[in-house]
Amino acid sequence: MGFLDAAARLAAFALIAVWVGYPAVIGLLAAIPRKRRAPYEDEQPRVSIVIATRDDAGAVRSRVEDCLRQEYEVGKLQVVVALDARSPLPLDAFQDLGPRVSVVRGDGPGGKAGALNAGVGVATGDVLVFTDAHQRFEAQAVRFLVNALQVPGVGVASGSLVIPSRAGSARLASLYWRFERWLRRCEAQVRSCVGVSGSIYAMQRVLWKPLPVDLINDDVYIPMRAVLAGWRVGFSGRAKAIETRQHSEVSEYHRKVRTLTGVVQLCVRLPALLVPIRNPIWPQFLFHKLLRLLTPYWVLILLLWAPVAAVRLSASSLPIALGLGALAVVVGIAARTRKPWGRRVRRLMAEAVLLNVAVIMAGYNGLRGRWHVWNR
Repeated sequence: MGFLDAAARLAAFALIAVWVGYPAVIGLLAAIPRKRRAPYEDEQPRVSIVIATRDDAGAVRSRVEDCLRQEYEVGKLQVVVALDARSPLPLDAFQDLGPRVSVVRGDGPGGKAGALNAGVGVATGDVLVFTDAHQRFEAQAVRFLVNALQVPGVGVASGSLVIPSRAGSARLASLYWRFERWLRRCEAQVRSCVGVSGSIYAMQRVLWKPLPVDLINDDVYIPMRAVLAGWRVGFSGRAKAIETRQHSEVSEYHRKVRTLTGVVQLCVRLPALLVPIRNPIWPQFLFHKLLRLLTPYWVLILLLWAPVAAVRLSASSLPIALGLGALAVVVGIAARTRKPWGRRVRRLMAEAVLLNVAVIMAGYNGLRGRWHVWNR
């Protein structure tokens, strides 16, 4: 067995372990019966919904109005609009929405972390709920998030972002997100999620500490910092936020570059996560976050090995040669046909390539310490 064969076997094993083996193990562990959480208490804590945004006035106004429609005690619900430091919107743009809405400008030089720091600075709630401007909460989303935080030991809780399937949206990304939601729910049942959805998550106010101004992924940094402090990260599938945007392949590529660069930054800012005796969920962090960053390199090894293996097999067996030839013909037809199924195949292939390139670009950004990607 040559070097390339050995590398291909190792790459195949790693891909299966990360994308099939780890989810299967977590799924089995999550299926083990365990004591369920206590029912929701009648006492509702004060909640501040913080919307960090750089969007236009119409989008922000619609989001604020949606948050105010939550089925939650009116006197205990505050909405904070944290405008990016470079947003042109005036602070009095939403004063007509009433006293439950506060507007603040984010800390300089700009970026999401600065907006969140400023937003939490004026928040009055005992529970902080974070969201973006382009989602819509289901009516009891905040109640379910609060419920999740009432489980003993839970300091941060993620809701469930729902991405409706639409023509023109990135299909592979939608399938991936369904898988990701399921995996996070299983991880939370075992111990803790590895990250939350930035579109809908909550935390105990007492756990808040100001974020680094150039932080990329608050939705991983905040929960993992809580984990290092001994808290658990929960997941509520009933707390739902509905995505309103349509992400094309290109926009999804840029989003993945940003979020994956944030994973590399996280390891620099919280190095204790890399130490098994410091990180209570080190195996989950290793398989869910770190090893995934090696996926494109494993795929590249297999792509280099595949033609060599195909030639070798074709030379040893006529039926195998015919089968490989037929496969090549099918791939060629799919690449050229104008039929709908051919376009779907090409689109999925393009998405897969872009997602793998995004991982490589994130690694490149990490090596350069290039963290200013939130505004891209």
